[in-house]
Parts: sequence; C-alpha cells; structure tokens
Amino acid sequence: MKYYEVLFILKPTLTEEEVSTKLEFVKEILSKNGAKIQTIVPMGTRKLAYKIKKYERGTYFVIYFKAPTSLIAELERVLRITEEVIRFLIVKYENKKEISAWEKLSQGIKQSKKEIKPIEAPEIQ
Repeated sequence: MKYYEVLFILKPTLTEEEVSTKLEFVKEILSKNGAKIQTIVPMGTRKLAYKIKKYERGTYFVIYFKAPTSLIAELERVLRITEEVIRFLIVKYENKKEISAWEKLSQGIKQSKKEIKPIEAPEIQ
C-alpha cells in the first residue's frame, strides 16, 4: 500500500446535497478498489487562481488515503470523466520524509517552519 493524497475541485454551482453526493461517489470509488481512507478535508468554496471552464470559484476537497498503485489509474479515469469535477491532482508520497509529512497532514497537524526547508537559489554575479 502506497500513501496518496487527492485534491479535487467541484463546480461552485452545485447544491450542498450534490456536493455531498459527489464526495460519497469519490469515497466509494476509493473503497471499492481497496483504498483505506485516512482523512477527508473539506476546504470549502474558494476563488480559483484563474478561470477554469468559465468558473472563478470552486469547492475544494482533499482526501488522504493508502492504496495499491492499480487504483490510481481507475481514480484518474473516473475523475476525468466526471463533469462536476473541474480539476484534480493526485500526489504520491514515497520516501520516509514524505510519508512522515503525509501522516502529519492526514491528522491535521501543520508542519513547523523548521521542517520546511526553503530552496536556495544560486547567486547571480
């Protein structure tokens, strides 16, 4: 079982009932294909960085889960053909440091600034 995170954005025109139905749909896809859902983080409706399919806002959700790699292709296929999903991103956590971060994020613990190391740009002369 590998560690994953899926972030997806739903159309802002959906009602609360339709949003919860779509969330249940995604959870069902995950559980039917052998995933163990750790946490679901509803992030609410937010302004998008740029217009996507004529929408300026979207309803965000993040799901942290463990799953076999075969599930990812199916999840991607289903999210791609679901009309209510305007964008999605699947992230795989591989090394020990990333898995440690996944465990903290899935428990709602924010990383401290000491753990986040900025990338230093080379000096220009």
